Amino acid sequence: MSHDDGTEGTGHPAAIDTAPAARRGDPSRVTLRPIIRDDQDEFVELVRASVDLHSPWMSLPSTPQEFQAYIGRFDDPQTARALLVCVRDTGAIAGNVNINSIIRGRLQSGALGYAAFAPTAGRGYMTEGLGLVLRHAFLELRLHRLEAQIQSENHASLKLVQRHGFRYEGRSPDLLFIDGAWRDHERWAITNAMAGHVPADPHPTLPVR
Repeated sequence: MSHDDGTEGTGHPAAIDTAPAARRGDPSRVTLRPIIRDDQDEFVELVRASVDLHSPWMSLPSTPQEFQAYIGRFDDPQTARALLVCVRDTGAIAGNVNINSIIRGRLQSGALGYAAFAPTAGRGYMTEGLGLVLRHAFLELRLHRLEAQIQSENHASLKLVQRHGFRYEGRSPDLLFIDGAWRDHERWAITNAMAGHVPADPHPTLPVR
């Protein structure tokens, strides 16, 4: 993924502009930006500090080598996007949201993966950040549907999607391999119409009929 355009003086990409869907002067305390390789040290440090928060629900890269392999998954922005939720006032990373498995054509869908980081968890940053992701995914990427797969015991993650109006669509046994075993997951989804973010024109890969 190229980030040569739209960078700020910090060397980080400029925040993703969600203004088409948000009111000017939006009081959001967070911004979104793409992850870059230079985020390695801060990201790995945050993952290590958040082991108790993330276990056993997910496993994020905790070494430089793992981070570089992880970010390589997002080299093609047509199939996946990796975004960071950053505190507006400081630029500190509060969490990450990935839009994985992007499929165009008749589906126009993506799968969400996300995590908060311990130093700023519990302050509502991820709730605001996911709202910005929905705007970005539906209005700018022009996806139709996003799905999150969540283990039933992961109450914080379930509450996050419920706040944004995701719909429960069922439970899939042995869906994802996490923490050394295949785990059952609930499937929660939201469409652009449900979120109130329907683009003026559909994505050009959507068939006419």
